[in-house]
Amino acid sequence: MIEFTRRKAAGFISAVIAAVSIAPTEALALDNASAKKLVDALVGEINKIIASGKSENAMYADFKRIFAKYGDTSYIAAYAMGNDGRRASALQKKNFSNAFETYVARKYGSRFREFIGGRLEVKSVRPVKSWFAVKTTAFLRGESPFTVTFLVSNRTGRDKFFNMSIEGINLLLTERSEIGAMIDKRGGNIDAMITDLKKAG
Repeated sequence: MIEFTRRKAAGFISAVIAAVSIAPTEALALDNASAKKLVDALVGEINKIIASGKSENAMYADFKRIFAKYGDTSYIAAYAMGNDGRRASALQKKNFSNAFETYVARKYGSRFREFIGGRLEVKSVRPVKSWFAVKTTAFLRGESPFTVTFLVSNRTGRDKFFNMSIEGINLLLTERSEIGAMIDKRGGNIDAMITDLKKAG
């Protein structure tokens, strides 16, 4: 059982998203309305899964699908791998990205029963440099509401979230630290890390 609300919140949201801390290239033709539309759609799917009553395995598959659909996954995975990505081959990067998506969904989705009955609501949108911050409020049963902020750009040519924070905490920094520790523990062997990542979570 997770002891702190913030950690519980991180578990819930990380099932479908991850975060990076560097800015994408300048967004083109992205505005408040389109940024809000993306997060409204994302939140709608999250809330639908919450209310679905599906099995955990089915929820994991749904979360992985949402992560791929709404997130800038190549950017997110590259940042999660950190400096080790510079020496990784194209195949290793592809294998890591696939394993990371599954890992995120399984790791946090396994705690999902704690969040049945919760929901997210979009509250505001504001421009920040070349992207938009979409602020939402998360409501969990028996917990005080808390803020979840999505950063949205169209670096890829499509509107995608590239960052997320809960009460100002950047979640992927934690995952990046964990991935780095996994690589270090295996003597820098990226393939060994990917193999173990497929079983982690």
